[in-house]
Amino acid sequence: MALRATIFKLDLHVADMERGYYNSHALTVARHPSESDERMMLRVLAFALLADEDLVFTRGLSTADEPALWRKDLTGLILNWVDLGHPDERRLLQASGKSAQVTVCCYGGPASRVWWQGVQKTVARLSNLRVISVEPEAVRALAKMAQRSMTLHVSIEEGMALVTSEADSVTVEIEIWR
Repeated sequence: MALRATIFKLDLHVADMERGYYNSHALTVARHPSESDERMMLRVLAFALLADEDLVFTRGLSTADEPALWRKDLTGLILNWVDLGHPDERRLLQASGKSAQVTVCCYGGPASRVWWQGVQKTVARLSNLRVISVEPEAVRALAKMAQRSMTLHVSIEEGMALVTSEADSVTVEIEIWR
């Protein structure tokens, strides 16, 4: 018998002072059996950083041809393809052709820097690629906040995201590499 996804219910309140975006989202997050709490909470953080009414979680890990999140318009055109980790050059090139914007959120610390140095030349011509880095310690701290039912408040200002729950708070430094 196959393992099923674990369902998390999330009330996410986003105050993004940099973009002037202030909204609340009632989200259902399915954590794939092979997905860690760290990766799931990075998906939630990526959602908060890029929050929009049309941004949604995809089937992600269970489907290789979909990103972790995407934003589509009413015609089905992909406006933002959001991947996590260290996608290879081919995936980035394909995503760039399919989407108006491609965003990668990496969280591997030194491993992410090595990945970025390795792919930087190949993807240099992609004008629609954005790469965001989050330190692994912050992602581990976010993972400790994971509960099946949670309310999170995310305030984004000056390259920092303050994520608070009823029990804890985590400050996440957001580095824009490109």
